[in-house]
Amino acid sequence: MSAVERVAELIRDRNRIDAELSSCIGRPALIGHLGEWIAAQVFGIELETSKGINGRFRNGRTVDVKWYPKREGLLDLKEEGPDLYLVLAGPKVPPASSRGTTRPLVIDAVYLFDAAAIVAELRARGRRIGTASSVRTELWEAAEIYPRHNLSFSLTAVQRELLALFGS
Repeated sequence: MSAVERVAELIRDRNRIDAELSSCIGRPALIGHLGEWIAAQVFGIELETSKGINGRFRNGRTVDVKWYPKREGLLDLKEEGPDLYLVLAGPKVPPASSRGTTRPLVIDAVYLFDAAAIVAELRARGRRIGTASSVRTELWEAAEIYPRHNLSFSLTAVQRELLALFGS
């Protein structure tokens, strides 16, 4: 079997799996949609179709959910965005070429950023706000709510068990 034939076969398999995932979540099986659905299930977020936010927590605060298969220290931000950014992330890795690597869909950590605070911090340092904004390691660590415990947003045992299902 040639490499092209093997890739075609694998894509057919992937399309079948994506169709099954889509039937579960009710949307195309893209990483953004999957992350939003997982976040809704685990955190009780009510998903919305409003531009710029993905949903609301039970307390009414708006949230934009991101899923990054690798945590590279970058975060897609908006000048005028949600109240919070909830980031599902795979393993922490230094920025590098993707050549010869994979990006499995895993969740090893979850971060909850106050949107106004993170934007203000970046502005104060003269940093750009937008796609792939560079966020300091200390801010990622302060925002981590899983697997580490965070007093500002504690998770239940059930939430921790659900998130562990997606770990690498």
